[in-house]
Amino acid sequence: MIEVTTDRLGSVERDTLMAVAFESIAYGLDNGCAPETKLDTYPEPLQQERASFVTLNKHGMLRGCIGHLEAFQPLVKDVADNAYAAAFRDPRFPPLKRSELSSIELHISILTPSVPLEFTSEAELLAQLRPGRDGLILKEGYNRGTFLPSVWDSLPQPEDFLRQLKRKAGLPENHWSGSVQIFRYETESFSSRPEDQPQKG
Repeated sequence: MIEVTTDRLGSVERDTLMAVAFESIAYGLDNGCAPETKLDTYPEPLQQERASFVTLNKHGMLRGCIGHLEAFQPLVKDVADNAYAAAFRDPRFPPLKRSELSSIELHISILTPSVPLEFTSEAELLAQLRPGRDGLILKEGYNRGTFLPSVWDSLPQPEDFLRQLKRKAGLPENHWSGSVQIFRYETESFSSRPEDQPQKG
């Protein structure tokens, strides 16, 4: 059994994951599926089970975002799978076209294990939130939603952040009950640079 870790990655490991993400998308454009991941070709930290999200932006606008909240497979495979899914399987967007690839900026977020927050009221919950740092998972019955810490950039106020998270979970903005569950996690995030793009040749 591979142990889950929260260790931060080095620059070489980050660069490797970014290359894996772009290669997964390029492979998908050529073959219509995600590539197989040969784990033994990657350094040990990338073989550990960790959860990730991959976000695609185009000209500053969201173009796809897919990920997992819980670790269940090696990080390098999770990133490869999520990059492919963000490009071709996000139901909010049409599949990525080859002509768009050069305009895509990739963001990879690696999640820490989530921990439950304890509170007796919405005000008590809001007082615990750490803008810019916390990712949140909201659960209420069959409703569920999450916001990565990067969402604080567009929703810097805790009240707005929580209201929009409720909407994402399919609940009214003013919804509150004693059965609402909130879990907190953090991310290690990094973005692509122009040199990360696959070279034509």
